[in-house]
Amino acid sequence: MKKTIFSGIKPTGTLALGNYLGTLKEWKDLQEEYNCVFSVVDLHSITIRIDAAELRENIRNVMMIYMATGIDPNKSIIFNQSHVSAHAELNWVLSCYSYMGELERMTQYKEKAARHVDNINAGLFTYPVLMAADILLYQTDVVPVGDDQKQHLEMARNIAVRFNNIYGDVFKVPEVYSSKLASRIKGLQNPTKKMDKSTDDPKDSIFLLDSPEVIIKKIKGAVTDSENQVRFDVENKPGISNLLTIYATITGKNMADSEKDFEGKSYGFFKDAVSQVVVDELRPLQQEFDRLKQDSSFVDGILKVNAQKANDIASSTLRKVYDKLGL
Repeated sequence: MKKTIFSGIKPTGTLALGNYLGTLKEWKDLQEEYNCVFSVVDLHSITIRIDAAELRENIRNVMMIYMATGIDPNKSIIFNQSHVSAHAELNWVLSCYSYMGELERMTQYKEKAARHVDNINAGLFTYPVLMAADILLYQTDVVPVGDDQKQHLEMARNIAVRFNNIYGDVFKVPEVYSSKLASRIKGLQNPTKKMDKSTDDPKDSIFLLDSPEVIIKKIKGAVTDSENQVRFDVENKPGISNLLTIYATITGKNMADSEKDFEGKSYGFFKDAVSQVVVDELRPLQQEFDRLKQDSSFVDGILKVNAQKANDIASSTLRKVYDKLGL
């Protein structure tokens, strides 16, 4: 039997190349090996203030990007989190089995609270509990998470073990999925931090729906150094190393061969080559996205059918939880 894998992306901002190379590109391949449940985790997005029309558009765009990258709704379950009410219901149950001390230790809460000092809401504080509900509802075996989410997954594991110790084997205790992709794409203007879909500087990120002209301009403007030698050295050459990572990840070459491609070449030549592979890589995705955008009834149908599939699984878990609790 295939194991179940769950993951989701929050629809705040526009998905960037980092999301694609570090996450979405791998999800397509996971479909053959796992029972995949991929959600647009829209309930998580309201911990910050966002215009309703903008959020609605973001949610739909993320779903269409899922499909445009090759995630097959007939092989995987792809759905909007808010379309399955069990997420919110289990969130409340699990919050009664989560401790304040655990939540206070969450690094991401501290970071987000520092960035949103005028809106430090309870949802921002209890975000990891909803994430635990997302994962545990689908009896998930493995979860692909970045470094910034490992602490949250560990809390989900702790909640599952705590609940199981009281009521029996209700939840599977999820494990971390070790990504086969080593790529951690950094910003073009700040190559010491990850490329962010919600960046304040649009020149720092390559967005998946950027035109070829915009992509080329952004890469040409990426920060480098004065050495004019293309080699991988994260500490001393973070900008060049980041562009090399993008090139190597897309072409499938190892870093040594990628460096050889630009031996004795100028930074201008190097940036042109990186621009070309990025544009070529994103072209099929953008074409499929445009096709889906023109076929709203098809997308609506996918959303409806997949929400029902997700609801069937999630409701079964929730009924089991309620039965154990006497609800």
